[in-house]
Amino acid sequence: MTAAWWGGPTNMGIAMFPDGDPAIANGKPSAELSGIVNGVEHQCSRPGEGRYRPVGAEFAIAPTVSVVIPVKNEARNLPIVFRTVPAWVDEVVLVDGRSVDDTLAVARRCRPDVKIVNQTGKGKGDALLAGFDACSGDIIVMIDGDGSTDGAEIIRFVAVLVAGADYAKGSRFANSGGSDDINLPRRLGNRILCGMVNLAFRTRYTDLCYGYNAFWARHLPALGLDCIGFEIETMMNIRVAKAGLRVQEVPSYEFRRIHGVSNLRVFFDGWRILKVITAEAFRHRIRQRRASKAVNVPEAAAVGSPIPTVPVAADASKD
Repeated sequence: MTAAWWGGPTNMGIAMFPDGDPAIANGKPSAELSGIVNGVEHQCSRPGEGRYRPVGAEFAIAPTVSVVIPVKNEARNLPIVFRTVPAWVDEVVLVDGRSVDDTLAVARRCRPDVKIVNQTGKGKGDALLAGFDACSGDIIVMIDGDGSTDGAEIIRFVAVLVAGADYAKGSRFANSGGSDDINLPRRLGNRILCGMVNLAFRTRYTDLCYGYNAFWARHLPALGLDCIGFEIETMMNIRVAKAGLRVQEVPSYEFRRIHGVSNLRVFFDGWRILKVITAEAFRHRIRQRRASKAVNVPEAAAVGSPIPTVPVAADASKD
């Protein structure tokens, strides 16, 4: 993973197992673990968190995890997508954009407890917002339903969140990331738009238009997301920066869509992304100016004000 943009990691619901899963080593059932941090038993104290549960050979987590998958006519892709989602994920929210194939039936066969949300609006952004609203987990992970994102990488995103980040941002261009799907026009467009965001908001993003991200659900209100199209990821990346959240990029590999045709329209959606960047940068500049004036006005008043005088009581002994 790339280096975090914030201070050292802190324990936020993660238990490290340097000698392997204690549920196996100690013969304890995972569901009854009180949590083991570096070999020392540790009771969960954060409100709303359950007991630690192993999610890998070397660590366990306490927060619950929801995965949101927006889909439309992805019946042939879903078996592959669901097969990559780890069994320890607590909740899968499938947002269906009026599919006319067997998407819903396939989803229920793949995961009987899948939570299905019928999208009433249009666009990927609208679908994700509906999915976020339906999530009950402490952590929300976004993946695509076309097989381009690997569910096996979810553990990377969750790991950086429980280690202290507020927002885990997937990147195809970070070290060890990559893509089988992005072509030259999309790559150049992404680089230009990413550079604009880095310049305007003082970020250090290596990827801007990628849909594999994860975040703590408690931060969702601070983002105030309100767009309906493919520009949703760009808006999220900008607003986490404006909100001052701790961001860490996570290397991710993007595969080609397995079946079907993408709904992405490079130039049209690129124009919408550019408009979002411009609007957000304008609002950000206005807010900075107002904040600067609010700081400078009291200082100017203090400099120009006469020094107050304090009346001194007369000495009665001189009368």
